[in-house]
Amino acid sequence: MNREKILKLAREGWDAKLQTKFVPGETYIPPTGKVISADDLVAVLDASLDMWLTAGRYHDAFEKDLAVRFGKKLCKVTVSGSAANLLAFTALTSQKLGSKAIQPGDEVITVAAGFPTTVAPIIQNRCIPVFVDVDLKTHNVNVDALEAAIGPKTRAIMIAHSLGNPFDVVRIADLCKQHGLYLIEDCCDAFGATVSDQQVGSFGDLATLSFYPAHHITTGEGGAIFTDKIRLARIVESYRDWGRDCYCKPGMDNTCGKRFDWKLGNLPKGYDHKYTYSHIGYNLKMSDMQAACGVSQLKQLDAFVKQRQYNFDGLTKRIKAAGLEEYFGLPHPTPNTEPSWFGFLLTIKDGVPLNRSKLTEYLENKKVGTRLLFGGNLIKQPAFKNVDYRVVGSLDVTDKIMHDSFWIGVWPGIDDERLDYMVATLEEGVKHQLL
Repeated sequence: MNREKILKLAREGWDAKLQTKFVPGETYIPPTGKVISADDLVAVLDASLDMWLTAGRYHDAFEKDLAVRFGKKLCKVTVSGSAANLLAFTALTSQKLGSKAIQPGDEVITVAAGFPTTVAPIIQNRCIPVFVDVDLKTHNVNVDALEAAIGPKTRAIMIAHSLGNPFDVVRIADLCKQHGLYLIEDCCDAFGATVSDQQVGSFGDLATLSFYPAHHITTGEGGAIFTDKIRLARIVESYRDWGRDCYCKPGMDNTCGKRFDWKLGNLPKGYDHKYTYSHIGYNLKMSDMQAACGVSQLKQLDAFVKQRQYNFDGLTKRIKAAGLEEYFGLPHPTPNTEPSWFGFLLTIKDGVPLNRSKLTEYLENKKVGTRLLFGGNLIKQPAFKNVDYRVVGSLDVTDKIMHDSFWIGVWPGIDDERLDYMVATLEEGVKHQLL
C-alpha cells in the first residue's frame, strides 16, 4: 500500500469519527484541551512512515515556521515548555558568554504566583530567585514592586505572561536595558498574544513556549526557545544536544568545514568536532513525529486564538449578566495588549462568604472543570522548604490568589452551549453556598 493511500484512508477514518454530543451535567467540560484535525493525524502518519524517528525534515520546518510566526529570527524546539525554560536560563550561564554569564549566587527577579518550572531553572543553576507580588486584576507582576527589587546582585528577570494575559513587558524590557539585565519571557500560556501589536516573546533576550495538550497548539509533549542572537541560539542548541560544540544536523557532518581542525580545551588538535563538548548538557530533542503535528497545528493557531478570545468575552458577558461580578473579581487585560487567553481567572472578593474549595468541588461534581493558578504562592510549596530565595515587599496579592482564586476554561473545544452551562452552574454553586 503506497503512502498516499494510507494517508487518504487515515483522513477518511478521522473525518468519520462521531463527535460526542454535549449533555449538560454528564459531559465533562475540561478547563484545558486539544483540538486535533485530520490534517494533524495525516502529518504525524506521514512523518512516521519515514521512520526517521529523531529530528528530521518536519523538525527543521517546525523551527523555521515557529520563528516566523513568533517574530523571532531563531527557534530551537525541545521536549517540553519546562525544558525550554531550563535551556533558556541555563544558556545564560554558559562560559561562552564570558563576563556576561550569570553566575551561581546571582539574583533573578520573578513571581511566586505561577507555575514552578518558570522558577525551577533559577534554582537548578544555583541562583537566587527574588519574588515580588502581582497585580490582582491582571494576575501579572506588579512592575513597581519589580523595579524596587532591582539590586546590585540582580542579573535577570524571568517571568511568565499569566494565563495568556501579557505582563507590562514594554516597561520591564526598558528596565532591563537601563540596568543591563537579561529578560526571559515565559510565553507558554500566551502564544499569539500581542503588546502594542508586537508579539509577546519578541521583547526579551530569550522566550519560551509549551506545546503540551493544554496549550494553544500541541505536539503532545514539546516546547521551544526563541532568540534573535545567533550566539544564544547555538548555546541553547548545545545544551539541548548533549552539550556538544558541533552544530551539525542529525545525519550530517562537517557543517563548519573544519571537523578535524579544531583545538578546544585540552583535547589534541584535530579531535573530531562531533564529539567535542563545550557544556554539561542534556538530550532534549523533539522527535520528527511531534514536530509534524506542530507544523500542522501551527496553521490553525489564529483560529484557536480567535476562539479563545470569543470564549473569554462570552464568559465575561454571561457572568456580568448573571450578577456574579458582585462576588468575583474578573480578569482584566493589561493595557495596550491583546491577550491570547489560556484561562478565565475568578477571584472571590474580600468579605464574600464563599469557600473556594467547596465551590470548585461543586463545579467539578457538575462536570465543569476547574484549576487553581498553578502553584499559588510557590514559597509555601513543599519543594521550596530548603530553597535559598528572597522576597521583596509583601506577597499579599499572591496569598489572596492562593486562597481565593480559580479558573475555568476558554479553550477552542468550548462552544456557546457549554459556556451557558458553565455560568449557570457557577451561579448555582454560589447560591448553594449563600442560601
